Amino acid sequence: MALRSLTLPPLSPVAAPKKPVAVYAAVISSTLSVYGSIRNCQTQEKPVVKQRSKKPTGIISPTPETLSPAPLKKVLVPIGFGTEEMEAVIMIDVLRRSGAHVTVASVEEQLEVEAAGGTRLLADAFISACSDQTFDLVALPGGMPGSARLRDCQLLRDITTKQAEAKRLYAAICAAPAVALLPWGLLKRKQTTCHPAFMDKLPTFWSVKSNLQISGELTTSRGPGTCFEFSLSLVEQLFGALVTEEIAATLLLNAADGNSRKEEFNEVSWSSDHPPQVLIPIANGCEEIEVVTVVDILRRAKANVVVASVEKSLQVVASSGTKIMADKAISAAADSVHDLIILPGGTLGVERLQRSRIVKKMLKEQQLSGRILGAICSSPTILQKQGLLMGKKATAHPSVMSMLDDAVSGVRVVIDGKVITGRGLATATDFGLAIVGKLFGSARARSVAEGLVFEYPR
Repeated sequence: MALRSLTLPPLSPVAAPKKPVAVYAAVISSTLSVYGSIRNCQTQEKPVVKQRSKKPTGIISPTPETLSPAPLKKVLVPIGFGTEEMEAVIMIDVLRRSGAHVTVASVEEQLEVEAAGGTRLLADAFISACSDQTFDLVALPGGMPGSARLRDCQLLRDITTKQAEAKRLYAAICAAPAVALLPWGLLKRKQTTCHPAFMDKLPTFWSVKSNLQISGELTTSRGPGTCFEFSLSLVEQLFGALVTEEIAATLLLNAADGNSRKEEFNEVSWSSDHPPQVLIPIANGCEEIEVVTVVDILRRAKANVVVASVEKSLQVVASSGTKIMADKAISAAADSVHDLIILPGGTLGVERLQRSRIVKKMLKEQQLSGRILGAICSSPTILQKQGLLMGKKATAHPSVMSMLDDAVSGVRVVIDGKVITGRGLATATDFGLAIVGKLFGSARARSVAEGLVFEYPR
């Protein structure tokens, strides 16, 4: 199976709901860092302090007297050309939500890194700036040639070796255990898993065919489709079970586990005689997991995907601080015809997309021309406000379901004619694969799911 590599942008920690008091200091520092990053982007108006769509309300901020001076948990996530973007972004987002201070470090000569699926991410720092730091966790994303780029970085090898020798946590997913950790000598007497395409490179006696394997300080996993499980395991090892349960809830992992995958109404064909042209508008505050997951999956299926910024700059700072470089400005994308326009979620991002006159005009023209519309998380509310869900069933993030006229509960993805909606976050993989199934057929969707190491329904 072909592996795709990926690159990531720099991030800052994000607060998790109802976090134990000891973690709040890290969360507050992290949140301020994210807002500062967004403020530095040249946007049309001053960004307001965002409130994440999945964050429960009613949380009382602790006073200085209630905060304990607990040190931040420091995490290093290195990236290189061809890093698997889904793995990098999911790890960064989940760990930042937990209160960890995540540094995304480039092993290349520039901070901007193009990932395996073509997503361009901006790292927070160069790996050279991390060589004298002590981390609580060093976590390597996979992808090819991304894993090889990490392997060939002597500074990263030294950092990870020192981490292992000090019996501090280190982790790798997908191709990285076999391609990077093995030649570094960091898998000795460690039970290990990795992507199925690389299992034959692991020592037979110590290889384990499981989605997740913890062996002392080392944690390994199989691929993009197992990355939420992998990331939450790292959160539990850093912060404990309580924080892990809360983060899982904000990610809608309960929805991914318990709800039916898809319901379809008024079925029509989406197939065409040309490669599908897909537009994904993004803005500051969009959910990076949703953007990167949908883009990655559709590009694996060979759709032509354009990511367009509604900001003045092509650089967009997502909700957990990931910096994504768009392919073009929304004004440049407006002149083209797109078979499908997909809106990502995120409270602040949805507000900014809603204010874009170009986006609203394009959505209206899309519907009038009988072409396909998609929205995930909180963005179905944009379609609702514009009257584009009239007579349509839809789903959305639980926090905004009441705003839809004909909402469908208990399902991850709803398709009604030429409109597709999804709950978001951990269900973004189901959303992306549902689109692939409609555009290319179930055989293509199953093939993509296998490459992700994600269970596709029979």
